[in-house]
Amino acid sequence: MDFQTVTPNEVPEGAHLIDVREQSEWDAGHAPGAQHLPASTLLQNLDQLPDDDRDLYIICRGGGRSFQVAQWMTANGFDAINVAGGMDQWFESGLPIESDGEGEAFIL
Repeated sequence: MDFQTVTPNEVPEGAHLIDVREQSEWDAGHAPGAQHLPASTLLQNLDQLPDDDRDLYIICRGGGRSFQVAQWMTANGFDAINVAGGMDQWFESGLPIESDGEGEAFIL
């Protein structure tokens, strides 16, 4: 299985986006519809991944954590794609974000 990387603008609408940042980062701002599975707890929560055949788009803040997670997932049989540039580039590209806290969403 080949390891793939895309930019935030290349993530298709309706894609299964998995945000691997920590809770405080997620609360500050994340992509609408994303699933939150922190990298630090991913191994314990693999059962929370969808069981359909869609690709899993992995995102973090800048692309480092998501690269490592997507690389590991691909090596272990998942169809994982790294989102290069992460939420920083997502936000800079003008893509929507929302927060779980009060006030305007931002990238932490």
